[in-house]
Amino acid sequence: MIKFGTDGWRGVISKDFTFDNLKKVAVAHALYLKELGAERVVVGYDLRFLSEEYGRFVAGIFADMGFEVVLSKTFSPTPAVSHATKYAGFDNGIVITASHNHGKYNGYKVKESFGGAATTEFTRGIESKLEEAEKFLDEVKGSGDFEVEDIVTPYVEGVRQQLELSLFKEKAVEIVHDPMFGAQQGLLSRAVEGTKTRVVSIHSYRDPLFGGKHPEPIVEKNILALKEVVRAKRADVGIAHDGDGDRVGIVDEKGSFVNSQIVYTLLLQHVIRNKGVRNGIVVKTVSTGYLVDRVCRAEGIELKEVPVGFKNISEVALKEKVMFGGEESGGYAFMDYLPERDGLLMGLLIVEKMLAEGKSVSEMVKALFKEFGEAYYLRRDLPVTEEERENLEKLKKNPPEKWNDLVVDRVITIDGLKIIFKDDSWILFRPSGTEPVFRVYAETPSVERTRELLEWGCKLVKSN
Repeated sequence: MIKFGTDGWRGVISKDFTFDNLKKVAVAHALYLKELGAERVVVGYDLRFLSEEYGRFVAGIFADMGFEVVLSKTFSPTPAVSHATKYAGFDNGIVITASHNHGKYNGYKVKESFGGAATTEFTRGIESKLEEAEKFLDEVKGSGDFEVEDIVTPYVEGVRQQLELSLFKEKAVEIVHDPMFGAQQGLLSRAVEGTKTRVVSIHSYRDPLFGGKHPEPIVEKNILALKEVVRAKRADVGIAHDGDGDRVGIVDEKGSFVNSQIVYTLLLQHVIRNKGVRNGIVVKTVSTGYLVDRVCRAEGIELKEVPVGFKNISEVALKEKVMFGGEESGGYAFMDYLPERDGLLMGLLIVEKMLAEGKSVSEMVKALFKEFGEAYYLRRDLPVTEEERENLEKLKKNPPEKWNDLVVDRVITIDGLKIIFKDDSWILFRPSGTEPVFRVYAETPSVERTRELLEWGCKLVKSN
């Protein structure tokens, strides 16, 4: 069954993600765009198995169906396609990628003209055309003519324009960059050309199996090599990106992992206090921690909480002025510039914050905790049965009133079940929108307490 999840359609290569199914999705997408009067489409692709071939095939299909099509000259991170869509006047962007998923997957992401992830309404429109697309499969060959252009260079230049490069020219910084065999390889070095910043890269070549790991930089076990190299090189910071380069993971100068909740809050502080951006609200997904709330309260800025999936942040930005948006999965956006997660820009904004404040990453975290309180976050992904999935619905109807000595303050059910306690500690249960797993998230003011809360949550899901 072809169905779009929180960010595109994904499937196992040669089982679900086949040329036949890809043709069906592309034709359905083209039919829906024709109905909307669209004319121009840009197509990008990552470094997964057959991604370039899939990209060329999709470009040919859209060209066959009368669209003006540009295909990326090289592999391209997702935010490069989003940048091209917004700033080069395309009606839609398409990225062949399965993002952070295992190497056996590939996928099809859609970007709308505003430069962000396609809304739920839009992807449902594509799905509604799948049956009609069957009528055109024999006549559409995927051999239409299209242009091939460099969309990566304008993207890198766009990132540079968002940075105060004079800071990077004043003081030498050493960055260890781990693109995790993905589409950001080589681009961080290009973004800091002409400055005193030195970049050491690891895993910067094509491996469609991603070294046997998920190319997901917010999971500490996936970036152990980055931690080791940062320590060995005595570098200032480690920056990792996922397979399609829209997410970022950070390692401090001691080689310690900085979780995605802390990274969000550091970025938010930097945008507000150092860059002086205050024109709009802040949006976070339901799986994001309480420090964001505390910063927004202290700064007098409105905060909105939405379901998981960056498209939900983008949908708010279509109706309201949003200055910054982000989520627990390591995706953050400077919404005025580009309403899209951008791992390259966000990693460099952490470096810019270091330079602006004259602090190391660990010192910035220490200062954050001193001002807003400590926060320790953990997430566990559990394979679950259908019966256990039903347990979530039971929990929604009858959530617990307390855990140990903590009394429940409120419950949020916009995406799964989030239980928030009186001291801001929280636990969230939700099924993944991209993988066959159940996610359990927890955050408290101490590491040990977070582990205990997570264990309690996992048992609750399994035994309810």
